Amino acid sequence: MKCPFCGHENTRVIDSRPAEDNNSIRRRRVCDECDKRFTTYEKVETIPLIIVKKDENRETFDRAKIESGVLRACHKRPVSASQITALVDEVETEIQSREEREIPSSVIGEMVMDKLKDIDSVAYVRFASVYREFKDINTFMDELKKVLK
Repeated sequence: MKCPFCGHENTRVIDSRPAEDNNSIRRRRVCDECDKRFTTYEKVETIPLIIVKKDENRETFDRAKIESGVLRACHKRPVSASQITALVDEVETEIQSREEREIPSSVIGEMVMDKLKDIDSVAYVRFASVYREFKDINTFMDELKKVLK
């Protein structure tokens, strides 16, 4: 690893531990030349995942899109940021463990709704109303009845 301070090619790892997200490794390094310390993070490189949208368009997986949808659904609800992060982490892990290169957006939406249902029923209905594109009050009421059961 090249030193970011002096550019010297020889650095040593002096400490290594899992990062907070448990998906990467945090390494403390020291430069053999200038003795400055710095931190690096090592993460497994994954296969690029393609999401197949409802209109059959394809785009690369973007964790931020899931996170933003969940954040909107949980707006002004008693759901903590750590619960949202954990939900998105779980969905991302499930998607990656499927080992498929292409996954329909509908599968991701269902995963999110299953997890939201356990966290907050109002957030679940909000997410479902956008995701399932409720056209009228009857479809909305049908979904509410499912939640109430």
